[in-house]
Amino acid sequence: MTWFQSLDPNIKDAVYAVGRALLLVLTVFILVPFMIWFERRLLGWFQDRQGPDRVGNITFSRTSKFVPDFLKGKKIHMFGLLQSIADGIKLFLKEDILPNHIDKFLFVIAPSISLFVSLALAGTMPWGPWPQLTPVADVNIGLLYVIAMSSLGAYGLVLAGYASNNKYALLGALRAGAQLISYELSMSVALGCVVMATGSLKMTDMVAQQQQAFYGVVPWVQNWNIFTPFGFIAGIVFIICMIAETNRPPFDLAEAENELVAGYHTEYNTKRWGLFMMAEYMAMFVFSMIFFTVFMGGYNLLPINYIEIGKSIPALEGVMNFVQGLQNALAILVLYIKGAVGLAVYIWVRASFPRLRYDQLMTLGWKYLLPTITGNLIVISVWILVTRLYGVGAGWASAFAGVAIIVAIWKLSRQTSDDKTHLASRSITMVQGGKPQPIVVVLETEPEPAAGGVA
Repeated sequence: MTWFQSLDPNIKDAVYAVGRALLLVLTVFILVPFMIWFERRLLGWFQDRQGPDRVGNITFSRTSKFVPDFLKGKKIHMFGLLQSIADGIKLFLKEDILPNHIDKFLFVIAPSISLFVSLALAGTMPWGPWPQLTPVADVNIGLLYVIAMSSLGAYGLVLAGYASNNKYALLGALRAGAQLISYELSMSVALGCVVMATGSLKMTDMVAQQQQAFYGVVPWVQNWNIFTPFGFIAGIVFIICMIAETNRPPFDLAEAENELVAGYHTEYNTKRWGLFMMAEYMAMFVFSMIFFTVFMGGYNLLPINYIEIGKSIPALEGVMNFVQGLQNALAILVLYIKGAVGLAVYIWVRASFPRLRYDQLMTLGWKYLLPTITGNLIVISVWILVTRLYGVGAGWASAFAGVAIIVAIWKLSRQTSDDKTHLASRSITMVQGGKPQPIVVVLETEPEPAAGGVA
């Protein structure tokens, strides 16, 4: 350590930079097989079946002289942990087939773009309270970088569908692009709500802001954004958008097998298909950690200010300082646990909801999420402005007034759009195979008559 400290500052900065990059890349890469295994086991539990449970089990011989007596005939269950490794080996050993009608350069580079975006997403996310080791780059456009990188993910999917020269793949690519635009807007506005409240785009600043006293009053409790009204709404919208951003069920319209064979990756196989799968799981895990970083305290396990408790109760100061130091030492593990919780939510949603129709997906994004989160952004903007000008009381009063106005406008718009209509129909008799077949044809829509009126 003394030798390292004596090095030129530029060399030390370079070593730290490489260490930060390796911490991010290797961590996400190594966890992918376990994420796939975790999804299979959890889906098995949801669907009342086993899931992978045989691959990797070790059974010792009953007759071999090289096996100790106490191990003979024993079986060590690995719960299918090596299933993902076996699948990876199979993918890389299978014959690689390239269709002859593709745009080869774009076809080959598309999976790499998706993989790069999934890895680069977490570049500004802090993994712990160590500025020299994390994040990879603590730039002052932290969340803006996240939004920009996530939007680049559409390039991999669109190029894959376009380069495949396949109608089903192209339709899947178009769906992926339209879906990303629809939900990217709502996600950006949701993050904008937190940015306005924090006053910074840096994710490190957001974690520090959430360590402040709860509503500025209770010093023992951290003020996580999810506990605030604007943060709760923004967090719910962000969760929905991050599921749609990663093309996971019930938002997997870009690869709906009952409509598009396999969507944008219909023509892909072996290694390149595996890259798309790896990119999806990486994006799921990274988006989960981004959610917990922005809305739920980042690498803090519980919303408790241990140092403040120690200051308030001197008898517990030593214990609280130890707990705080332990939490800092286990910061990366805490963030991994939170990422696993987010991954479990992804799987839970997949097991619980059927795939949406494409029009339902677009309606949810444009008619519900975007107006809701835009109203939330307007309310928090007014709250911040009035609070700075006239104080906290006036700020909360303006926020409640803004919510009331938005709810009233929403109800009025729903009332207008819910005017009932009925479909006018006509019976037409057609001849099929020499026999008349009556059918009903919808010709037009007519407004429903008022009560007691004449149609």
